Amino acid sequence: MQPTAFVSTLFDGKSNPNKVTVAFTMAVNALAKGHSATLILMAEAVELGRPGAADGMAIGAPFDPVPDLLAKFRETGGKIAICGACMKHNGFSAEDMDPDFEIIAAPDVIDLLMNAEGSLQIT
Repeated sequence: MQPTAFVSTLFDGKSNPNKVTVAFTMAVNALAKGHSATLILMAEAVELGRPGAADGMAIGAPFDPVPDLLAKFRETGGKIAICGACMKHNGFSAEDMDPDFEIIAAPDVIDLLMNAEGSLQIT
């Protein structure tokens, strides 16, 4: 995976829509400010790598619904990476995931974080 200026790691999935919403909101805003951006799905957040997994996630104003944030993030060049070990640990396979998302390994996570100009870890 190519390095990006902004990298956010998300550890929570559908059980914590507040954290998911904040992660996507910040990633969309990084792109809006002209930065390249990657959002890494780790731990329980890998469930969001499945097509349609964010459907219905909305915490209300002033935040946009997660499906809208996801669409905007992808349309404006944002990249989504899925921790492969986390994916397997949580009972998913590559076939379960959106084919537009890249499955990465621990060394890739380190490279992304070390080469980023800024990062946000949402744990």
